[in-house]
Amino acid sequence: MFFRNLTFFRFPTTHDLSELDKGLEECRLKPVGPLELSSRGFISPFGRADEEAAISNRIGSAIWLTVGGEDRLLPGAVVNDMLAKKLAEIEQKEGRKPGGRTRKRLKDELITDLMPRAFIKPSRTDAIIDLEHGLVIVDSSSRKSAENVISEIRRAVGSFPALPLNAEIAPRSILTGWVAGEPLPDGIMLGDECELRDPVDQGAVVKCQRQELESDEIAKHLETGKQVTRLALSLDDHVSFVIGEDLIVRKFKLLDGAVDQLEHSDGDGLRAELDARFALMSAEVKRLFVVMEKALKLSKVEA
Repeated sequence: MFFRNLTFFRFPTTHDLSELDKGLEECRLKPVGPLELSSRGFISPFGRADEEAAISNRIGSAIWLTVGGEDRLLPGAVVNDMLAKKLAEIEQKEGRKPGGRTRKRLKDELITDLMPRAFIKPSRTDAIIDLEHGLVIVDSSSRKSAENVISEIRRAVGSFPALPLNAEIAPRSILTGWVAGEPLPDGIMLGDECELRDPVDQGAVVKCQRQELESDEIAKHLETGKQVTRLALSLDDHVSFVIGEDLIVRKFKLLDGAVDQLEHSDGDGLRAELDARFALMSAEVKRLFVVMEKALKLSKVEA
């Protein structure tokens, strides 16, 4: 259950979430109806198969929850192909092309007829609520997908003033300084990947992978005015990640220095293993945020 991406939202630590589980239960995922295109709701982090499983999992100040989804797959190409055949039949029978209203009516009828027979695609998006730091961390690199999770939490608990991260200084200026040789935060080391952009509109973009970032080649790009908009980093040999100027963490990965701790954890069985993994990951994510907050001058959230 290790997250691959981290989209952060902040909320006041004073916000009352004591009724969270009650709200999540009331907003459990319901099967998508025969005439519905999609359905969203909460499922147990341990899977949707067991409807009796807890709707969330809490260890310390970290709460693991999951938004499940069901989407009917109704390809537009299929609908359009069937519509074209029906229109052709009408034209051949009546000797005239159907008008716009007829086309719309026929298309609606086709969709209504096809939806109950359409395949259903399940999905899930995991998130951590960190009560200590007032954070929601969503396992998604898509801002829209992450905001949908926040909307579901808000639907479950009512008021939930969570906002995306905001920095007091443009993140690209800080990332550029690190690559240019400015001191890195304690524990942080440069990786081997970055993206550089010319600050002018439609300017050049350079993407580097498996590249020594302290090389003359990168220095020349910086000399021409390019700025770092994505940068691979690691923290204390425990996690590696790529952070962008949008403050979204991508390619998050626990390294041997962190994973080795799992070998010394107590408990047997799948549930114990998932608990151990969740405890480890949430601790590393929180530690990373504390470093990011100071290094990137992240703004506080007022109650």
